Amino acid sequence: MVFSSLLFIFLFFAVVLTVYYCLPKKFRNGLLFVANLVFYGYGEPIFVLLMLFSVALNYASGLLLGKFAENKKAKQIILLLNVIANLGLLGYFKYAGFAAAMLQKIPVFAGIAIPNIALPIGISFYTFQTMSYVIDVYRGDCAVQKSFIAFGTYVSLFPQLIAGPIVRYKDVDEQLVSRQESLEEFDKGVKIFLVGLAKKVLIANRMGILWDTLRVDEEAGMVAAWVGIIAYSLQIYFDFSGYSDMAIGLGHMFGFEFLKNFDYPYISKSITEFWRRWHISLGTWFREYVYIPLGGNRKGKVRQILNIFIVWALTGLWHGASWNFVFWGVYFGILLMIEKLFLLKFLKKIPAVFTHIYTLFLVVISWIFFYFETTDGIFSFMGRLFSLSDGLLSQDAAATVVANLPLLLIAFVACTPLAKKVHHKLEGKPFMPVVDAIAGVASLLLSVGALVYDSYNPFLYFRF
Repeated sequence: MVFSSLLFIFLFFAVVLTVYYCLPKKFRNGLLFVANLVFYGYGEPIFVLLMLFSVALNYASGLLLGKFAENKKAKQIILLLNVIANLGLLGYFKYAGFAAAMLQKIPVFAGIAIPNIALPIGISFYTFQTMSYVIDVYRGDCAVQKSFIAFGTYVSLFPQLIAGPIVRYKDVDEQLVSRQESLEEFDKGVKIFLVGLAKKVLIANRMGILWDTLRVDEEAGMVAAWVGIIAYSLQIYFDFSGYSDMAIGLGHMFGFEFLKNFDYPYISKSITEFWRRWHISLGTWFREYVYIPLGGNRKGKVRQILNIFIVWALTGLWHGASWNFVFWGVYFGILLMIEKLFLLKFLKKIPAVFTHIYTLFLVVISWIFFYFETTDGIFSFMGRLFSLSDGLLSQDAAATVVANLPLLLIAFVACTPLAKKVHHKLEGKPFMPVVDAIAGVASLLLSVGALVYDSYNPFLYFRF
């Protein structure tokens, strides 16, 4: 079940929200815990057992860390075993097939079978969340959660369960037991949810169709290839940020406040800035739980470069069990190393328009590594971007591009904070509540209409 579906909006969410506000506060976490399991188990009920095991494992680890709070050696052993168990589960379900395929290339392992293991949706998200809890308890950054229901609600909370953001326990620990729902927060949540829904359904899905159309037409021409990969860049952004917005909006409706996950990354003027604005919760997790523990930038330039390389190889692998994701992560790691070593100083001295073009060009190219799983696919499409062998733009492709120009322009503007700035300036005007209400209703009706009449509604997070 996904947020951008009629089943979720008009049945599951409507029922859960109604029952939630009818219950006394002391029963609301229990309702959410049960609702979370129903939501997660809708597609593959068996994986609910895996999630419950993960909840129990990390809940018990937290209790043990609390019990041995004064015994440093025991705490280290508990943490080590917990990390091994969590990464072992993630590794088995997500990377066992990938590892077996790599081993097959070694003669001595040539006969090894490649296991066909179904990937539990969202396992990367909730594994990182549970690990953040145990690590923070170990560090003393948060208190041990004594309530199994409260902890289970945190791990399995359906707004952010299958598509993020990655919510660290210490950011919501107080909200689990003492959150304050209000009409103001609910109204804020509805607005954010509708923005996210429109991003996903009205922009991301249409950009996905444009990308699919231009990608398969190998004789469409160089311009069509560029428009296609730009469309995919827009699909990735509006899909990922749209789901994050929907999750944040749903959180507000239930009294939770999740941190921002995307902050207009396509206005960045360097790759460093881009990764401060893109998938903020993932970057924060790797910085706090991998980069800094490895030594960060505290042990000299050589060690810093090695740490960056490790973090970005892992970041790429986190996105999927395939070498193209590793290449994608290493690609960004190399760019970030180059910027940190010398390029950032130069970028600050040249006009912003050039740094913006530089950043967008490198980011758009990165999505080729992200999409194509084979080197043949990567180099074949890369060749189309820089070759005139098929001309600039075929007649059919030109018609497709022209038909999508209005939506492309809307998407370009929506990538910037322009609309947000205009809305902020008009806030407080007497007509704004009416404008907001009309915009919200229109957004919902258009999104629902698109979901009813268009079957194209991909879920891009199946690898996670």
